[in-house]
Amino acid sequence: MAVSIGLQMILPWPFGLMAALAIFIVFPLFLRNRALKRMGGGFGGDPGGGGGFFGQSQGVKYICLTCNNRYKGGACPRCGSKMKRADF
Repeated sequence: MAVSIGLQMILPWPFGLMAALAIFIVFPLFLRNRALKRMGGGFGGDPGGGGGFFGQSQGVKYICLTCNNRYKGGACPRCGSKMKRADF
């Protein structure tokens, strides 16, 4: 905030205001991007760190309520039941 006030005092009126607004918009984006890169996410050239919850890019798996089998998809491959709960 002190930097934006200083810029408004140094630069003429419309340019100081534009510079202050640019700082209030760009600086939080920069901090967010740096924090995401530190956690393993981020934008652009990070092929290894996938999205999802804490970098886990696995699909949703289900657990059959009838036979307790863990699987992906619609119906249980073991017993054919469609009763399931999500397992993250």
